[in-house]
Amino acid sequence: MSKKHLFALIVFSAALAGTGAMADVTQAPADAEQHTAAAQGNADEAAIRRVLEQFSTTKVPLGQAMAIAERLHDGSRTADVSFEISGPPVYRVRTVKNEGIFENVIDANTGSVSQAEIASSLKELDREDLANIIALKWIKQELSDAVRVAEKAAAGNALAGGLVKQDGKLNFVVVVASGDRLKEVMLEPPKVGQRSTQH
Repeated sequence: MSKKHLFALIVFSAALAGTGAMADVTQAPADAEQHTAAAQGNADEAAIRRVLEQFSTTKVPLGQAMAIAERLHDGSRTADVSFEISGPPVYRVRTVKNEGIFENVIDANTGSVSQAEIASSLKELDREDLANIIALKWIKQELSDAVRVAEKAAAGNALAGGLVKQDGKLNFVVVVASGDRLKEVMLEPPKVGQRSTQH
């Protein structure tokens, strides 16, 4: 999942996807482009405000939603998670086990699974997602660890997270609600293959 995609999931879960069409205007006068950018910015701010309002009233923290999804497939690991409010507030959690990917929707107020699971295989992923999932298998750190660190660093509660590749490096990106703002925390997992050389 790309960093841009992760943030867009949060913003567009606020049911403002219709405003995204404005960004696709290719040849418009400069003043129209500025107006479009301002309108898009205002729409994004309104969407973020709505997400934060909904998120502040939820009863189930993101870490608990991840644990609930991981228990559905013993030994699975969370690949990415996002908070969505296109209906009742939920967490969409993708877990991985062996060659399987399981997407579950966890109710953000009750912790129950609120939709039928979507199961797929690694073979169905695009190249970027596949590379991230394969990398996740070799990283010792869990997304839940990154979430705890990010929440402490940003003094807030996480509402999305995942592994992303940027500038050739893999990092956990966690989006944290802190007061009336969203903060993005990037964490580099410990290097793969570092072993102690004790004799």
